[in-house]
Order: sequence, then C-alpha cells, then structure tokens
Amino acid sequence: MPGGRLTQPERQQIALGLADGLAYAEIARRLDRPTSTVTREVLRNGGPTAYRADLAHRATEHRAQRRRQPAPRGPQASPQPHGRDAEAVHAYEETFTTVLMASGMPKMTARVMACLTLTDSGSLTASELARHLQVSPASISKAVAFLDSQGLVRRERDERRRERYVVDNDVWYQSMMASARATAHLVEIAREGVGVLGPRTPAATRLENIARFADFVSESIARAAEQARAILHAQPEPDPRPEPEPDPEPGP
Repeated sequence: MPGGRLTQPERQQIALGLADGLAYAEIARRLDRPTSTVTREVLRNGGPTAYRADLAHRATEHRAQRRRQPAPRGPQASPQPHGRDAEAVHAYEETFTTVLMASGMPKMTARVMACLTLTDSGSLTASELARHLQVSPASISKAVAFLDSQGLVRRERDERRRERYVVDNDVWYQSMMASARATAHLVEIAREGVGVLGPRTPAATRLENIARFADFVSESIARAAEQARAILHAQPEPDPRPEPEPDPEPGP
C-alpha cells in the first residue's frame, strides 16, 4: 500500500470518484489507500460537494511549507503528555476540527470544541485557548457563547476565580437531548401548519408527513441517548501489558 502524501493525479482521481457518487471506501480501494486518508483529504478541502483537486493540492503544499518553518517557542512547542507525538496530535486536531465543520459547526467554534475535547482535563481558560489557537480572546468568547447556547460546554470558576470552559462526559448526551427537543418543536409547528392550510390539501399533507417523520426521529434520538448515556462514563480498560522493569543500577 503506497504511503506518503497524495499526489496530484490521485487527487484528480478522488475528484472524479466524488463526481461519480462513489463512496470514500471505493475511492480509497481504487487508489490502494486507507479510507481514512481519502475521508480526511475530502473533509479538509471543502467536503464532497466542493472538493477541487487543484485547490486541494495547493492547500496541502501550503500547509507542508508552513510545517517546515521553525516551530514556535511557547505553549504550542511544549512536550505532549503520555509520550504523545506532538505533530501527530496537531494533525489529528485539524482532522477532528474539519469533521465538526462538516457537521455544520462554524470554523472557530469547531476549533475551540476540538481543542477542549482533546485535552485530558477537558477544560481550558479563555487565555489558554487563545494561546493554543493563536487567536484573539474575542474570537474565543464568540465561539464559546455559541457552544454554551448549544449545551456543548459549561462554565465554571477555578481556585483562582478564572472562568474555565469545560467539556464533560455528559456534554454529548445533553447535546443530543437538545437536538431531540428542537426536532420535537418542529413537529408542533408542522402540525400547526396542517390546521392553517387545511387537512388533506397537498401542502398540509406534506407538513403532516414532515411532522410524522420528525416525531419518529425525535423519539428515536431521545430513546437512544438515554440507553447509551452510560457509555459516556465508561472507564478505559486497564493496559494488559506488564510495566517495563527498571534498568539495573550500574555497578561500582
């Protein structure tokens, strides 16, 4: 299986595959590449409807050129905990951000959400976020306000009275329940429209079908979220590998 960066001809093949409506897995199979490589490439460069091979190639070259520049001194260059590869973590943070953006989240909001999610503590202050993402505190404030309104983060004060933004284990559950409530509200509004437009008229029938569909989806989301909530609190399995024995003390 070939490794390294995608070539321009490979990117053209990806663009052709997307135009033909092929799944990422099929495009990857034809290129003899991992599916994750194709998925990341497409999501990082506009998504399946906006992907352009030439633009993607230029953007990748630009990113590679930036990475070849000397690493900045400061928090971004600090060692990673648990022996993590700093460059791999940074690349994964970009990928996670891109996926959040593909789901409809604004770019800065997605960057903040990814940053919080990928910290071991699950919480950072505004200044820590601004320093890590190299943006202004105002940008952080706006992004956090959006995440707070969606129930994706909560605010708390630490021992130094600084406001911290927290992504805890229940955030995704609360987000799913908020989505279910919003969908349930759509059901109410659609059924209200049935009465306004007159039962059995084409427009009212359309609204009734929307209401039935949304009602099923809302109930399914809420039920699945309740059933799966415990997964968010599962603890990692212990590492079965034995700890390495310390090196013997050198003799005199």
